[in-house]
Amino acid sequence: RVASGPNPQTGPFYVEGAEPGDMLVVTLNRIEPNRGTARSATLLAPYAVDPAFLRSTAERQARQETWTIDKTKGVARTTSSDLRPGGLEVPLLPMLGCVGTAPRNKEAVSTGTPGSFGGNMDYAGMVAGVKVMLPVYEPGALLFIGDGHARQGHGEVVGTGLETSMDVELRVDLLPGSIPAPRLESSTHVMAMGLSSSLDDAVRKATANMIEWLMAEYELTLPEVSQVVGTSAEYRVSVL
Repeated sequence: RVASGPNPQTGPFYVEGAEPGDMLVVTLNRIEPNRGTARSATLLAPYAVDPAFLRSTAERQARQETWTIDKTKGVARTTSSDLRPGGLEVPLLPMLGCVGTAPRNKEAVSTGTPGSFGGNMDYAGMVAGVKVMLPVYEPGALLFIGDGHARQGHGEVVGTGLETSMDVELRVDLLPGSIPAPRLESSTHVMAMGLSSSLDDAVRKATANMIEWLMAEYELTLPEVSQVVGTSAEYRVSVL
Protein backbone atom coordinates (compact mmCIF):
# COMPACT_ATOMS: atom_id res chain seq x y z
CA ARG A 1 0.00 0.00 0.00
CA VAL A 2 1.23 3.50 -0.86
CA ALA A 3 0.98 5.78 2.16
CA SER A 4 1.55 9.48 2.78
CA GLY A 5 4.60 8.90 4.95
CA PRO A 6 6.67 8.98 7.01
CA ASN A 7 9.75 7.98 4.94
CA PRO A 8 9.87 7.99 1.12
CA GLN A 9 11.04 4.68 -0.33
CA THR A 10 12.13 3.26 -3.67
CA GLY A 11 11.11 -0.34 -4.28
CA PRO A 12 10.36 -3.04 -3.65
CA PHE A 13 12.93 -4.67 -5.91
CA TYR A 14 12.25 -8.35 -6.59
CA VAL A 15 15.50 -10.33 -6.40
CA GLU A 16 15.34 -13.33 -8.70
CA GLY A 17 15.99 -16.57 -6.85
CA ALA A 18 15.80 -15.13 -3.32
CA GLU A 19 13.95 -17.42 -0.92
CA PRO A 20 13.30 -17.36 2.84
CA GLY A 21 16.46 -18.40 4.65
CA ASP A 22 18.75 -16.66 2.19
CA MET A 23 20.74 -13.47 2.74
CA LEU A 24 21.01 -10.37 0.58
CA VAL A 25 24.30 -8.47 0.41
CA VAL A 26 23.57 -4.92 -0.74
CA THR A 27 26.66 -2.92 -1.69
CA LEU A 28 26.01 0.82 -1.66
CA ASN A 29 28.32 2.04 -4.41
CA ARG A 30 27.13 5.64 -4.62
CA ILE A 31 24.86 7.89 -2.54
CA GLU A 32 24.75 11.47 -3.78
CA PRO A 33 22.29 14.33 -3.18
CA ASN A 34 20.51 15.30 -6.40
CA ARG A 35 18.97 18.58 -5.29
CA GLY A 36 20.28 21.79 -3.80
CA THR A 37 18.33 21.83 -0.54
CA ALA A 38 17.55 19.69 2.49
CA ARG A 39 15.19 20.13 5.40
CA SER A 40 15.30 19.32 9.09
CA ALA A 41 12.94 19.58 12.03
CA THR A 42 13.60 21.85 15.00
CA LEU A 43 11.71 20.13 17.83
CA LEU A 44 13.52 17.55 19.94
CA ALA A 45 12.08 14.07 19.45
CA PRO A 46 10.28 12.79 22.58
CA TYR A 47 12.27 9.54 22.53
CA ALA A 48 15.62 11.37 22.59
CA VAL A 49 15.44 13.38 25.83
CA ASP A 50 14.03 13.10 29.34
CA PRO A 51 10.28 13.89 29.50
CA ALA A 52 10.86 16.37 32.33
CA PHE A 53 13.19 18.34 30.07
CA LEU A 54 10.55 18.46 27.36
CA ARG A 55 7.97 19.81 29.84
CA SER A 56 10.22 22.47 31.34
CA THR A 57 12.69 23.58 28.69
CA ALA A 58 12.08 22.39 25.16
CA GLU A 59 10.63 24.47 22.36
CA ARG A 60 6.93 23.92 21.75
CA GLN A 61 6.31 25.33 18.30
CA ALA A 62 7.43 23.14 15.42
CA ARG A 63 9.06 24.69 12.39
CA GLN A 64 11.31 23.51 9.60
CA GLU A 65 14.86 24.53 8.81
CA THR A 66 15.93 24.65 5.18
CA TRP A 67 19.56 23.91 4.35
CA THR A 68 21.45 24.64 1.16
CA ILE A 69 23.59 21.82 -0.22
CA ASP A 70 26.90 22.82 -1.76
CA LYS A 71 28.27 19.68 -3.39
CA THR A 72 31.28 21.52 -4.78
CA LYS A 73 32.51 22.40 -1.28
CA GLY A 74 30.94 19.31 0.31
CA VAL A 75 28.92 21.18 2.93
CA ALA A 76 25.35 22.00 3.96
CA ARG A 77 24.38 25.38 5.42
CA THR A 78 21.38 26.68 7.35
CA THR A 79 19.34 29.48 5.79
CA SER A 80 17.50 30.99 8.77
CA SER A 81 18.75 34.45 9.68
CA ASP A 82 17.82 34.24 13.37
CA LEU A 83 20.10 31.36 14.39
CA ARG A 84 22.76 32.38 16.92
CA PRO A 85 25.68 32.84 16.98
CA GLY A 86 25.27 32.58 13.20
CA GLY A 87 24.59 30.19 10.37
CA LEU A 88 25.62 26.57 10.82
CA GLU A 89 27.78 24.79 8.23
CA VAL A 90 28.41 21.03 8.39
CA PRO A 91 30.27 18.61 6.09
CA LEU A 92 28.08 16.45 3.86
CA LEU A 93 27.90 12.77 4.78
CA PRO A 94 25.18 11.32 2.52
CA MET A 95 23.50 8.21 3.94
CA LEU A 96 20.30 6.18 3.75
CA GLY A 97 17.99 5.96 6.72
CA CYS A 98 16.14 2.94 5.31
CA VAL A 99 17.48 -0.25 3.75
CA GLY A 100 15.42 -3.38 4.23
CA THR A 101 13.60 -6.42 2.99
CA ALA A 102 9.98 -7.44 3.52
CA PRO A 103 9.29 -8.41 7.16
CA ARG A 104 8.50 -12.01 8.09
CA ASN A 105 4.95 -13.38 8.27
CA LYS A 106 3.72 -10.79 5.73
CA GLU A 107 3.65 -8.16 8.46
CA ALA A 108 2.73 -4.67 7.23
CA VAL A 109 4.75 -1.99 9.00
CA SER A 110 5.28 1.75 8.73
CA THR A 111 8.33 3.01 6.84
CA GLY A 112 9.37 4.51 10.17
CA THR A 113 9.82 1.03 11.69
CA PRO A 114 13.09 -0.90 12.12
CA GLY A 115 13.36 -4.62 12.75
CA SER A 116 15.31 -7.77 12.00
CA PHE A 117 14.53 -7.09 8.31
CA GLY A 118 16.36 -3.73 8.49
CA GLY A 119 14.02 -0.92 7.53
CA ASN A 120 14.26 2.46 9.22
CA MET A 121 17.57 1.90 11.03
CA ASP A 122 18.75 5.53 10.71
CA TYR A 123 22.37 4.53 11.23
CA ALA A 124 24.81 7.27 10.18
CA GLY A 125 27.25 4.64 8.90
CA MET A 126 24.91 3.59 6.07
CA VAL A 127 27.10 5.40 3.54
CA ALA A 128 28.64 4.73 0.13
CA GLY A 129 31.10 1.85 0.19
CA VAL A 130 29.29 -0.13 2.88
CA LYS A 131 27.94 -3.65 2.37
CA VAL A 132 24.60 -4.28 4.08
CA MET A 133 23.58 -7.87 4.83
CA LEU A 134 19.85 -8.54 5.27
CA PRO A 135 17.77 -11.66 5.95
CA VAL A 136 15.25 -12.83 3.35
CA TYR A 137 11.75 -13.63 4.67
CA GLU A 138 9.69 -13.54 1.45
CA PRO A 139 10.27 -14.92 -2.08
CA GLY A 140 12.15 -12.27 -4.03
CA ALA A 141 13.25 -10.58 -0.77
CA LEU A 142 11.39 -7.36 -1.79
CA LEU A 143 14.27 -4.97 -1.16
CA PHE A 144 13.55 -1.29 -0.54
CA ILE A 145 15.74 1.73 0.11
CA GLY A 146 15.03 5.35 0.95
CA ASP A 147 14.98 8.13 3.55
CA GLY A 148 17.99 9.96 2.12
CA HIS A 149 19.93 12.23 4.48
CA ALA A 150 22.66 14.67 3.42
CA ARG A 151 23.94 14.25 6.96
CA GLN A 152 22.72 12.94 10.31
CA GLY A 153 24.09 12.55 13.81
CA HIS A 154 23.97 9.20 15.61
CA GLY A 155 20.22 8.96 15.24
CA GLU A 156 17.38 11.36 14.59
CA VAL A 157 17.46 13.43 17.77
CA VAL A 158 15.05 15.93 16.20
CA GLY A 159 13.11 13.27 14.30
CA THR A 160 14.95 13.95 11.02
CA GLY A 161 18.36 14.09 9.44
CA LEU A 162 19.03 16.59 6.67
CA GLU A 163 16.22 15.13 4.56
CA THR A 164 16.79 15.26 0.82
CA SER A 165 16.64 13.27 -2.42
CA MET A 166 19.48 10.99 -3.51
CA ASP A 167 20.90 9.30 -6.57
CA VAL A 168 21.86 5.80 -5.44
CA GLU A 169 23.81 3.08 -7.20
CA LEU A 170 23.83 -0.34 -5.59
CA ARG A 171 24.67 -3.97 -6.26
CA VAL A 172 22.77 -6.93 -4.84
CA ASP A 173 24.30 -10.37 -4.27
CA LEU A 174 22.36 -13.37 -3.01
CA LEU A 175 23.93 -15.85 -0.58
CA PRO A 176 22.59 -18.94 1.21
CA GLY A 177 22.23 -18.89 4.98
CA SER A 178 20.03 -16.87 7.30
CA ILE A 179 21.13 -14.16 9.74
CA PRO A 180 19.22 -12.94 12.82
CA ALA A 181 19.48 -9.21 12.04
CA PRO A 182 21.25 -6.80 9.67
CA ARG A 183 25.03 -6.78 9.43
CA LEU A 184 27.35 -4.24 7.80
CA GLU A 185 30.89 -4.33 6.50
CA SER A 186 33.03 -1.28 5.72
CA SER A 187 36.67 -0.96 4.73
CA THR A 188 37.64 -0.90 8.42
CA HIS A 189 34.91 -2.65 10.46
CA VAL A 190 32.43 -5.48 10.59
CA MET A 191 29.23 -4.36 12.32
CA ALA A 192 26.31 -6.32 13.75
CA MET A 193 23.03 -4.53 14.41
CA GLY A 194 20.79 -4.89 17.42
CA LEU A 195 17.37 -3.25 17.03
CA SER A 196 15.01 -2.78 19.96
CA SER A 197 12.98 -0.19 21.84
CA SER A 198 15.20 -0.97 24.85
CA LEU A 199 18.84 0.11 24.71
CA ASP A 200 19.89 -2.76 26.98
CA ASP A 201 18.10 -5.27 24.77
CA ALA A 202 19.57 -3.72 21.61
CA VAL A 203 23.10 -4.04 23.01
CA ARG A 204 22.51 -7.69 23.91
CA LYS A 205 21.10 -8.45 20.45
CA ALA A 206 23.98 -6.69 18.71
CA THR A 207 26.55 -8.58 20.78
CA ALA A 208 24.91 -11.96 20.09
CA ASN A 209 24.65 -11.10 16.38
CA MET A 210 28.37 -10.30 16.26
CA ILE A 211 29.37 -13.44 18.19
CA GLU A 212 27.34 -15.68 15.86
CA TRP A 213 28.90 -13.97 12.84
CA LEU A 214 32.48 -14.35 14.07
CA MET A 215 31.95 -18.00 15.00
CA ALA A 216 30.43 -18.84 11.59
CA GLU A 217 32.62 -16.69 9.33
CA TYR A 218 35.98 -17.20 11.01
CA GLU A 219 35.33 -20.64 12.54
CA LEU A 220 36.21 -19.44 16.04
CA THR A 221 35.12 -21.17 19.19
CA LEU A 222 33.07 -19.28 21.76
CA PRO A 223 36.07 -18.82 24.12
CA GLU A 224 38.08 -17.45 21.19
CA VAL A 225 35.30 -15.07 20.13
CA SER A 226 34.91 -13.94 23.73
CA GLN A 227 38.51 -12.74 23.74
CA VAL A 228 37.96 -10.84 20.48
CA VAL A 229 34.80 -9.01 21.56
CA GLY A 230 36.13 -8.55 25.08
CA THR A 231 39.11 -6.58 23.83
CA SER A 232 37.95 -5.01 20.56
CA ALA A 233 34.17 -4.51 20.50
CA GLU A 234 32.90 -0.97 19.88
CA TYR A 235 29.30 0.12 20.44
CA ARG A 236 27.58 2.92 18.54
CA VAL A 237 24.11 4.00 19.57
CA SER A 238 21.67 5.31 16.98
CA VAL A 239 18.62 6.99 18.55
CA LEU A 240 15.45 6.66 16.48
